[in-house]
Amino acid sequence: MARRRFLQAGAALAAGGAVLPLVPTAAGAATTPVPTTPVPAPTAPGAPAAAGRAAPKLSARALKDVQLLDSRYRQNMRRTAAYLAFVDPDRMLHTFRTNVGLPSTAEPCGGWEAPDVQLRGHSMGHLLSGLALSAGNTGDAALIAKSRYLVSSLAECQAASPAAGFTPGYLSAFGEQAFVDIENGRNVWAPYYTIHKILAGMIDQYLHLGNEQALEVARGIASWVDARTSVLPRPQLQTMLKIEFGGMNESLADLYAITADPLHLTLAQRFDEDVLFDPLAARTDTLAGRHANTDLAKIVGAAAEWEMTGEARYRTIATYFWDQVVRHHSYVIGGNSNAEFFGEPDQVASFLGENSCENCNTYNMIKLSRRLFLMDPSRTEYVDYIEWSLLNQMLGEQDPDSAHGFVTYYTGLASTARRKVKEGLEAAPGSYSSDYDNFSCDHGTAMETHSKFADSVWFTQPGIAWLNLFVPSEFDWTEQGVRLRVDTAFPTNGRITVTVTGSGRFAVKVRIPAWVSRKRSVGLTVNGRSTGIRVTPGSYATVDRQWRSGDRIGLDLPMDIAWLPAPDNAAVQAVAYGPLVLAGRFGDNPTPAIPVVAPTSLRRASGNDFTLSVAGRSVRLSPFMDVHHENYQVYWCVPPRSSAPKVVAAYGFDEADGPAKEAKGRAGAAILRPGATRTAGRSGGRAVVMDGVAGHVELPAGLPKGLSELTVSVWARVDTIANSARVFDLGFNVNSYFFLTPRTGLNKARAALKLSGMEAEDFIDAAVALPQGAWTHVAVTLGKDGGKFYVDGVLSGSNPALQMSPLLIGATQHNYLGRSQNRKHPYLHGAVDDFRLFGVALGAKDIAALHAGTFTRYR
Repeated sequence: MARRRFLQAGAALAAGGAVLPLVPTAAGAATTPVPTTPVPAPTAPGAPAAAGRAAPKLSARALKDVQLLDSRYRQNMRRTAAYLAFVDPDRMLHTFRTNVGLPSTAEPCGGWEAPDVQLRGHSMGHLLSGLALSAGNTGDAALIAKSRYLVSSLAECQAASPAAGFTPGYLSAFGEQAFVDIENGRNVWAPYYTIHKILAGMIDQYLHLGNEQALEVARGIASWVDARTSVLPRPQLQTMLKIEFGGMNESLADLYAITADPLHLTLAQRFDEDVLFDPLAARTDTLAGRHANTDLAKIVGAAAEWEMTGEARYRTIATYFWDQVVRHHSYVIGGNSNAEFFGEPDQVASFLGENSCENCNTYNMIKLSRRLFLMDPSRTEYVDYIEWSLLNQMLGEQDPDSAHGFVTYYTGLASTARRKVKEGLEAAPGSYSSDYDNFSCDHGTAMETHSKFADSVWFTQPGIAWLNLFVPSEFDWTEQGVRLRVDTAFPTNGRITVTVTGSGRFAVKVRIPAWVSRKRSVGLTVNGRSTGIRVTPGSYATVDRQWRSGDRIGLDLPMDIAWLPAPDNAAVQAVAYGPLVLAGRFGDNPTPAIPVVAPTSLRRASGNDFTLSVAGRSVRLSPFMDVHHENYQVYWCVPPRSSAPKVVAAYGFDEADGPAKEAKGRAGAAILRPGATRTAGRSGGRAVVMDGVAGHVELPAGLPKGLSELTVSVWARVDTIANSARVFDLGFNVNSYFFLTPRTGLNKARAALKLSGMEAEDFIDAAVALPQGAWTHVAVTLGKDGGKFYVDGVLSGSNPALQMSPLLIGATQHNYLGRSQNRKHPYLHGAVDDFRLFGVALGAKDIAALHAGTFTRYR
């Protein structure tokens, strides 16, 4: 069950009891200093003794080494830092203290942190991480002081746990009974998920602020985890892992990297879930129907375990998962999942909603991409993904009008989606968070996302600096004795300058993004002169020389328009300018479906804004991250350049047995599934009869793709009347389809089509239901005049105002005769014969000829 719906359904359980100034920095000016307090360096970790540990090829830089200059990144970071400074620590500590019997007079928080919500306490972990990341980068004294107060207060709660009846080391805002329940197979809302966030927060406090007490608290949590899990037989442990547990394996592996205590690696591996890991290790995609963010956190843990153990199995799990999610389960903005769950591979246009792209998912995908790139810098696509998803999803999740950096839970991509201020008590998809009455998972991850933009700008090797992200910043490369400053207005334009202060021999590797058009040359200069270095999109260009103070690298990345088709429907496309996905701005008037547009009508307006002709009016397109407080459109319907075939497929089913061949070999064979057999046809040939239990015909995938208009013609015999059975259903899933049912509850036959994300389906009702026991010819046409439904050659119903173009049906993955996309619907008990799909909307005379058997217009 999706976490939001889990909360709405009342499944929450009680289990026991000064703002940083936003001062712009002019280009070329020194960064405005922030008051700092010296941060002690963390205790040097012992090198873990794991045989074959796979050491990262690159070194991540401490956050304090990279200071952001003015940009969208720093503006977002400062809004989040303002919230971190604002939030009352005692309110956040309230349920932790009352859980162990310590006094608290603070006002409880609301939302997911309310005292009666099982997930309470998870935001504390995010707060600890956000504070550590922000203070570690800026050195802000107030944030450091708040961090120490929270850690010491939580340490008191942990110390008081045994007296409250809990196992030593336990630290949570709810009672330990929740863990007893999940160990016994009960469905409790993610108690280990909350423990993971707290453990990760303590580790971040140690790594970024050198807080030794935080490390001791983390050790205590790990000891408690061992006490609970060491006594569980493996089958019981695997059953327990079905409940969302966040990235317990990640944080325990990170703890092992610090302590070199073999127990911590053993604990990490106890959280390896076989049902997820085994198929991925075998390079099999079984993600469809799984809760996306639950799995994402586990795979980040697999990447951490690869680093700690060097085991190829973990590498395969992490890299294969990344490949599948990015290439087959992601939307154009870099996000994934709809309603929090993965769809089938390559279902994108057919899997849209207002709750597409949960922002936590992309937070975790960025973490995974960063870990994998540090291990394998030959795969530049990892950083390309980080940049693309930051620009097109994560920067835009935050409301720029919010002083505290409120964010959305999802980044919806349906035609009805918008990002907006919450209305009423319950936040709808796209609503921004708030100070104290939200605390969703995305509210939490945003405290981290917008505090650590400096963590991937630069990586290093001895004598080599890797410039990964084009973020205005200054990098103090202390071991090389130089400072590297990045000045750029990117992504407003593609011009980047890197200025060297100091001197010496070293190399700078500059990323050339894959989005750069290969049709235009990339400019790479040193001190205004061409370097002559070969520059290839999707790689790094290396500038290696003896540097003098004041030397400048110039990079000019050409930005062009690109139309990007969805994998399941080439007619559904997004448009990007360089690395920026553009969105149509529709104010308070959302479109009912993806509108049909001509790419040739796109015009440059000003800056990175464009205009596009939509239904006869000019619509402004802006970078998606800049579109807030209004409805928007990211995907568009683009007609194909080539004309569709007049006949797409025809199946007569006259073979004696086996699959049914397409009449002219234009498409693959139709497969009769168990319960479907040959029977006598209408006029001496054969047909297919189906048992109403499981029998159906499976047509080839992709039949209706690229059709601006179409006709489906089929003979059907209904032997048993059952509402919502299907004569045919061409589609992807329960939300994206084109079907014909013999009868609805209104006692009429209906043809309907819908794309996921539309508020309602388009439909054409016949005047009557199909008769029982008699062969009936039915035909449905979709074209310029809307939709028409013919019964026995006569027009029986029409809808001239369809919202959805036939183009949006797309390259359907599941095409059936006698079966619905929805397994809950009854199978057809009856027979079908002579199924034909045309790429044109036939007229009334042609339909009558099809019924009479005299149609010869298209062969």
